[in-house]
Amino acid sequence: MRDMASAAAGTAAWGLMTGVAMVKSGMSLFEAVLMGVIVFAGSSQLAAVPLILAGAPLWVILATAACVNLRFVVFSAHLRPYLMHQPLWRRLASGYFTADLSYVMFTNRHPHPVPPDDKEALRAQEAYLAGNCALTWLSWVVPSLLGIALANAIPLSWGLGFAGILALLGVMCSLASSRLRVVSAGVAGAAAVAAFALPLKLNILVAIAAAVAVCLMLEKPAAPPAPLPTTKGAA
Repeated sequence: MRDMASAAAGTAAWGLMTGVAMVKSGMSLFEAVLMGVIVFAGSSQLAAVPLILAGAPLWVILATAACVNLRFVVFSAHLRPYLMHQPLWRRLASGYFTADLSYVMFTNRHPHPVPPDDKEALRAQEAYLAGNCALTWLSWVVPSLLGIALANAIPLSWGLGFAGILALLGVMCSLASSRLRVVSAGVAGAAAVAAFALPLKLNILVAIAAAVAVCLMLEKPAAPPAPLPTTKGAA
């Protein structure tokens, strides 16, 4: 929780403005509260809210939110060795509560999963993830609900949501640990700007598709395993 405290203020400002934006987009109080608590994904919420406001088709809203959150598929695959010893309900809870900053800080603190028979080390990893995720959830959901309640008193022109963008930039920079990742970030950013004029925020989908396509072309395939030596005369 101490580690996450440094980013909690930015997350809270972002959550506050997301709560305000949901109400001012025309969502009812019930819908805004439900989305703020259940979705718990700031970037997809911010991508979906303008589409809801613009009256976009449901499939466009769902596709945009899903594409923005595709990174969590990678996060889940990476966290699988850390959590597979847990029962299903705990893994589902971990999936819900884990966010970008939680994932980055956890994997930086514990770069490798510990053996399942090392109970003390397992408890240490679980405790770090639990404290990290708890503070992240509170710093997002509570300000988001506060923004919903004070939507008519807080103008969007305050621009507090930019604090959340800065937090995501920090996550991106910490993850740009290889040339291919730097290239993917650059391609996605350039494509998003180039396609900015597209309606319904479709430039986000274009950016994701461009980055994935370029990285698939540039990624070197894994070398095939060396053939096993054969003994002369063996059948």
